Amino acid sequence: MASQRSVRVGELIQQELSEIMLRGLRDPRIGFVTLMSVDVTSDLRIAKVYFTVMGEEIDVEQTQQGLESAAPYLRRELGKRLKLRHVPELLFKFDQSVAYGNHIESIIKKIAQEEDAE
Repeated sequence: MASQRSVRVGELIQQELSEIMLRGLRDPRIGFVTLMSVDVTSDLRIAKVYFTVMGEEIDVEQTQQGLESAAPYLRRELGKRLKLRHVPELLFKFDQSVAYGNHIESIIKKIAQEEDAE
């Protein structure tokens, strides 16, 4: 169970990362990225950053590579902005929940169309 402090730090990291990525990240591999959530371990050493990106599978892979290569820069910028003794290591994970939700929605629409056709 995540502590209240790790939840607050995760929200703060998400907010600051969004700002840094919007204003200071120039990697062409990173296109339209949405940060979904940040889970921070209770010892505040590791932050799993869940993201989603619009596009094909290749866009997801390129964005993942771009974020991983930008991780040291992002961590350094977080260190400048946040008052933490240790800035967490950033691990980027693709959040498949949006794609899964879209898939379920398309199945429901298909079933509804088939029922209307009958």
